[in-house]
Amino acid sequence: MATVKSSPAAHRQDPRRWWALAALVASMLVLGFDMTILNVALPTMAGQLDASTGEQQWMADAYIVVFAALMLPAGLLGDRFGRRRMLVTGLGVFLAGSLLGALADSVALVVAARAVMGMGGALVMPLALAVLPALFAPGERTKAVGIVSAASALGAPLGPIVGGWLLDHFWWGSIFLINVPMVAIGITACLFLLPETTDPSSPKVDVVSTALTAAGLGALIYAIIEAPVRGWGDPLVLGMAGGAVALIAALVLRERHVPRPMLDMSLLRNRGFLLNTLAATLVMFVLSGLMFVLPQYLQVVLGHDAFGTGVRLLPMMGGLLVAAKGAESVVRRFGPRAVISCGLVVLAFAAILGSRTTVDSGYGFTALWLTIAGLGFGFAVVPAMDSALGALPVERAGSGTGLMMTVRQVGGAVGIALLGSLLTVVYTDRLDTGKLPDGPADAAGESVVAAHEVADRLGAAGLVDSADRAYVDGMVTVLLVSGIAALVTALLVAALLPGTTPAPPDDTDMARQTADTRE
Repeated sequence: MATVKSSPAAHRQDPRRWWALAALVASMLVLGFDMTILNVALPTMAGQLDASTGEQQWMADAYIVVFAALMLPAGLLGDRFGRRRMLVTGLGVFLAGSLLGALADSVALVVAARAVMGMGGALVMPLALAVLPALFAPGERTKAVGIVSAASALGAPLGPIVGGWLLDHFWWGSIFLINVPMVAIGITACLFLLPETTDPSSPKVDVVSTALTAAGLGALIYAIIEAPVRGWGDPLVLGMAGGAVALIAALVLRERHVPRPMLDMSLLRNRGFLLNTLAATLVMFVLSGLMFVLPQYLQVVLGHDAFGTGVRLLPMMGGLLVAAKGAESVVRRFGPRAVISCGLVVLAFAAILGSRTTVDSGYGFTALWLTIAGLGFGFAVVPAMDSALGALPVERAGSGTGLMMTVRQVGGAVGIALLGSLLTVVYTDRLDTGKLPDGPADAAGESVVAAHEVADRLGAAGLVDSADRAYVDGMVTVLLVSGIAALVTALLVAALLPGTTPAPPDDTDMARQTADTRE
C-alpha cells in the first residue's frame, strides 16, 4: 500500500481538491490534444520546413515512441520518489519540449521537441491518475477518475480544431506555444494543492529494460519509415529491422526472468486479456494511421484551410464519443465479445467504404464514412479495454493496465509508421513526373505538399492533378488494408474470445441508470 505523506486533506475532504482536479484536467487536456494537434499542422510544416513524408512521420511518431517506452518506468519513479514531485517534473519537461518546438526551425529540432514532450507526457499520464486516491474519498474517487479520463479523451477531437484555428491566425510554432500557459497553471496548482504520496514497496526502475524498450521501438519505427525511401533490401534498413527484433527479444527474455518485471509478459497467456488488448491495439493502429493521412487529404487535395480541416475531422470523433458513452449499456445486454466484434466489423465496413473515395468524391462522402468509423472505434475500444482488465485477477490489474497502455501506444506509433510508409510507396509509384527535370521530380515525390509547391513554381497544372490522384490512391490503399485488418481481428475475437452471458440489469443497475439520467 502507498504511504501518504500529507493525507489529512484527503480525510477532511479539503474543498481545494476540486481545484486540484481542475488542474489535472487541464494537464490531461493538453496531453490529449497533443496526440492529434500536430496532424493538422503537418501539411503547413511540411511546406515551410521542406519535410518529406518520412520526416513528417518522424515528427508525429517521436512523441508516441518516447511516450510508450517511458510510461511504465515513469510510473515507478512516481511511486518511489513521490508522485507529486514526478508529476511536476513531467509537466516541466513537457513545458521545455513545447518551448523548444515553438522555437524550432528545422525538422530535426521539431523531432527533438516532440521526443522531449513525450518524456514529460509519460510522467504526467499515469501519475495524474495515481494522485487521485490521496485527494478523494472512495465515494468521490470514481467520479474524479472518470473526469480525468474524459479530459484525456476529449483532448483528441480538440487537437485538430485548436491546431487549425492557431494555424489560420498565427505561425505553426503556436501549436506548441499554446501548451505553455496551461502547463504553467498545472505546475502551480500541483505544487500548492496536491499532497505528496509514495509507495516504497514498488519495484525499482529497470534501466536496462527501459533502454531495450526505447531502442527496440526506435529501431523498428526507423526501419518501417525509411524502407519506402531506401528499399527493404538496404543494409541500414535490414540492420535496423534485425536490431529491433534482437532488442525486443532481449526485452521479453529479461522481463520473463526478473523477479518483479515492469512488463509482465505472463499476462499475455490469459486469452481474454490478450485478445482484448489486441483489439484495442488494432483500433489505436488504425486511428493513428487515419489521423496521419486524412489531414493532408482534406487540406491539400480538397483545399480546406487548417481550421476547416480540424472541423471536418469531427464526425469521426463525434461517432467515437457517442459510441463510447453508449457502450456500457450495450455490453450489459449483449456481452463484450459480441459488441467488440461488431464494433470491429463496423470499423472494417467504414474503412472499406472509405476506400471507394476518389478525387471527385467531395467531403460529404468522407463525412459519412468517418462517422461510421468513429462508431466502430468507440464500440470496439471501450469494451475491449474494460474486458482486458476484467479478465485479470484484481491484484494484477496494475501491471495489466501498464502493459495494455504500453502496447496500445506502440500500436499507434507502428500505425503511423506502417500506414504512412504504405501511403508513400503508392504515392511515389502513381505520381507522374515524366516531363519534369530530375530535381523538381524528386522534390514532388517527397510528398503531396511538395508536389503542389513544385507545380506552383513551374506552372505545371498537370502535376497537381497527378499528385492529388496519387495521394488519394495511397489513402485508399491505407483504408483497404485497415479495413481488412479490422475484419480479421473481428473474426479472431468472435472465434477465440471467451464468451460471457449478459445478465439483465438488476434493481441496483436500474437505480444507477436512473440517477445518471437525472444528473
